[in-house]
Amino acid sequence: MTELKPRRSVLYMPGANERALEKAKTIPADALILDLEDAVSPDAKEAARERVCAAVGSYGSREVTIRVNGLDTEWHDADLRAAASAGPAAVVVPKVNSAAEVHNIERALELGGAPDHTKIWAMVETPVAMLHAEEIAAASERLTVLVMGTNDLAKELHAEFVPGRGPLLGGLSLCLLAARATGRVILDGVYNDVKDLPGFEAECEQGRQYGFDGKTLIHPAQVEPCNRIFAPSEAEIDRSRRIIEAFEEARAAGRGVVTVDGRMIENLHVDNARRVLALAEAVKG
Repeated sequence: MTELKPRRSVLYMPGANERALEKAKTIPADALILDLEDAVSPDAKEAARERVCAAVGSYGSREVTIRVNGLDTEWHDADLRAAASAGPAAVVVPKVNSAAEVHNIERALELGGAPDHTKIWAMVETPVAMLHAEEIAAASERLTVLVMGTNDLAKELHAEFVPGRGPLLGGLSLCLLAARATGRVILDGVYNDVKDLPGFEAECEQGRQYGFDGKTLIHPAQVEPCNRIFAPSEAEIDRSRRIIEAFEEARAAGRGVVTVDGRMIENLHVDNARRVLALAEAVKG
């Protein structure tokens, strides 16, 4: 099985805020997005770009990415050139709507001298992106992660934010299908009310049940519950071990039928059990 990289919690940090970038060193998020877009005012864009690119290597083995400004902004090209030179784990690009845009981003990174380890994380946050999610996800081997932009999606749908996110589920499902069809990681969108911990935890549970690999976050207080919910529980780990053991024992004995806890076990259950154990190991490491 391919090594799993935990991305349970992926925290946005404002690129213009030096204290926040320093504080991020102590926050146990699996990955960081150093943000040059929404968190930075127009007059601070250039200074934030320099600060973020200088900070990329300051977080040890943590996966550190840079969110650049959108393709239709005056800062996008300079952001991509600077990020390519800085060599983060990935460049996060807002509002990616087509495979052609992915190709343009890839070419810009290559022209800027980006190392091979600098991947593309495409934010899908518009109706057209939902409808073309598979072609976006499959456009480049450098593209490894889809990031849901649920705030912008709700805005463009004229949808309300309601518990359970019913108005957004169609788009979320399309993107999940695209990610799994193309072997990409997919991250759920942010939860806006940082004081509503029960609501946040419920949305994490929903995202995990749907199949998201993790969630993007806007506040450090959201990291711990997100890490907990998106990690395999002890019960899941125990059951996964027993499924694998029972399956291997049955195969060695030539038995065709395997049951665990009264339920029939097939290859798909064994594959899922191995994925759970691999994720548990990755989280521990």
